[in-house]
Amino acid sequence: MKLAAPLARVLALALLAAALLAPDAFAPLLRPLTSNGAAPIYTQTSLLSLTLSHLELVAAAISAAFVVATSLAVLVTRRFGADFLPLSRSIVNVGQTFPPVAVLALAVPAVGFGLAPTLIALFLYGLLPIFENAVAGLRAAGPPVIEAARGVGLTPRQRLLRVELPLALPLIVSGLRLSVVVGLGTATIGSTVGAPTLGEVIIAGLLSGNLAFVVQGAVIVGLLAVLSFDALTLLERRLAVPRRG
Repeated sequence: MKLAAPLARVLALALLAAALLAPDAFAPLLRPLTSNGAAPIYTQTSLLSLTLSHLELVAAAISAAFVVATSLAVLVTRRFGADFLPLSRSIVNVGQTFPPVAVLALAVPAVGFGLAPTLIALFLYGLLPIFENAVAGLRAAGPPVIEAARGVGLTPRQRLLRVELPLALPLIVSGLRLSVVVGLGTATIGSTVGAPTLGEVIIAGLLSGNLAFVVQGAVIVGLLAVLSFDALTLLERRLAVPRRG
């Protein structure tokens, strides 16, 4: 998953850009994967528009999961909220209890087809990694650090914003990275309930027996996942570097 060097990042970005902006250039490579004269390039919907819609869907769901999971983590790591930790863990584990297809099946009767059921599934799946990492990060400060912050006159709110959250950020970003990568892959099933995602390309290929479509959709999703993972890894490392006075 991790990209080894800046050159690899550039190559991955270039490949993704070419796949979205000039997909016809890959027709000779994909044509052997077709049969009966089928088209090697998916043209029913713009690959670029599907990719942007895919990214917007994941960004919206994971952003909501980030806010909720981090807020819950802050709550349960305060003295007054410690009793809510078991309940909070039960809530964030809901998304891991049911497979995404089951969540979609349960959500469609309530909210209908389209984006909404997919957003719900991605939101639920994104909660657990962010929550657990945020709790671990906020607890990592330890009593000595908290006592030192209290000793210099910081209020509880100031300790949270100036000490605990900055120290916890690398771990929080690590959880966010996992949620984003899982979300990018899981979003493809949203096309089964009418959400405009790259799953449309993969499903079209499966239904028509056109392996070229499946490869197109899978490669684009894979590149998005790899580049997102790499970007968030770089951010995590940057945040983990101790700041000098």
